[in-house]
Amino acid sequence: MLNHHTNKLLLFISAFLLVSCDKLLEIPEPKNSLTTEKVFNNETQAKGAMAGVLTQMINSSAYGSFSAGLSSQLGRTSADELDNVLNPGDNYYRNALTAQDGQSNGIWNSAYQTIYGANGVIEGIAESKSPLLGEKLRKELTAEAKFIRAFCYFYLVNTYGDVPLVLTINLAKNTNIERTPTTKVYEQIVTDLKDAANILPADYASGNGERIRANKWAAKALLARVYLYTGNYGDAILEATDVIGQTSLYQLELVDLNKVFLKNSSESIWQLQQNTQVDFSGNAVPEAIYLMPSPLHTGVSSDLSPNLLRAFDEGDLRKAAWIDSTDFVSGSNMVHARFVYKYKTGLHNKVVNAEAPEYYMVLRLAEMYLVRGEARVLNGPISTGIEDLNVLRRRAGVDPLPTSLGKEEALAAVAKERQAELFGEWAHRWFDLKRTGKAEAVLSAIPAKQPWRGNYQLLYPIPKEELERNHFLKQNPNY
Repeated sequence: MLNHHTNKLLLFISAFLLVSCDKLLEIPEPKNSLTTEKVFNNETQAKGAMAGVLTQMINSSAYGSFSAGLSSQLGRTSADELDNVLNPGDNYYRNALTAQDGQSNGIWNSAYQTIYGANGVIEGIAESKSPLLGEKLRKELTAEAKFIRAFCYFYLVNTYGDVPLVLTINLAKNTNIERTPTTKVYEQIVTDLKDAANILPADYASGNGERIRANKWAAKALLARVYLYTGNYGDAILEATDVIGQTSLYQLELVDLNKVFLKNSSESIWQLQQNTQVDFSGNAVPEAIYLMPSPLHTGVSSDLSPNLLRAFDEGDLRKAAWIDSTDFVSGSNMVHARFVYKYKTGLHNKVVNAEAPEYYMVLRLAEMYLVRGEARVLNGPISTGIEDLNVLRRRAGVDPLPTSLGKEEALAAVAKERQAELFGEWAHRWFDLKRTGKAEAVLSAIPAKQPWRGNYQLLYPIPKEELERNHFLKQNPNY
């Protein structure tokens, strides 16, 4: 497993990591090794290395990379967000996975490739003795790389469970590495995010004012999510409150929900910037190319599910702004389908090499209200958690909930609010069903997912080729 990817990384560090958003830095004679004094010789090159990691995250093929749309797509399909999909035999949709189903391999491969890139930056900076690489930038780029590594591991453990914890690009240490218990991986995620939050700047200067580089608040936002997932509700409240309190940077879009997903919106905490010169996506977010039909209202699309549509109260502005529909002919039938319309630029209107109106939203302020709201319901007092939900409900134009709800009613309200706010994004619904223990009850009731084959389906199979390369890896049960 890891020796295969490490060999790729050694080339990646000396060549591809040097791709900034604008140009390829010219480094003579790339070697199949980490040439620290060349790659991390000065601040321009070190910045280019970190920019290369981010560029690779978003500019890979959308449904071949966990960070460019694949996590969202498989999450929508495995959960209860889609109905009448274009391929009703899809095993992710049917929750009928086998060890041979390989689409999720892209999550594993792309996440580890990004981890290796982040590790390469961390080690390259640590090993560089160049006086041209200042101490402040050393610390900030190392912190940013740790944030990226933590982000990748969050998606790996929530997709596969126990995964190898790789913290170096050292081939000898990575060969035949075993899976690490999820609790230990989460410990490393928390350590990395704390380090990042303590060092990263509180502004967006590293992205020239654009919200495309992780800062202190991005690290705290992800840390709040991690604390919620791991049951550390008190700290989840503290971290989310810290982010919500940065009102000079972050504000909910209260007037027009169509502005939420624009680049650098007041709600965005961290976005990924796409390369607009790519022919297949142009100035669109790569995921949006697949989300929206082309032509927009007569093209082919999967349909959003009744379970999702029931999450919206009458008059919910999110449904009006973030869902659209298409009518198309399939065989001899006219099909009416609803699709995710959070991004407005897709295949139907993308322009190659034009200014991007949207960047890929990764972390946003609304999630912090949901994290804090759920943590407050679980940690008490419940009324304060309900008020966090009501902030989003007022923004959506629907009546606030009574703060007198009991704990179970409040948790049901949290689940519904998360479903209505975060639908289609980054596998939130899929992860929510699993972490709250609701997956079997919800998913087994969907006709296309019957018969329910067992909760082992809630973890995806480890890629077959990884098991063949590394005999210390064990497959998830029942695959």
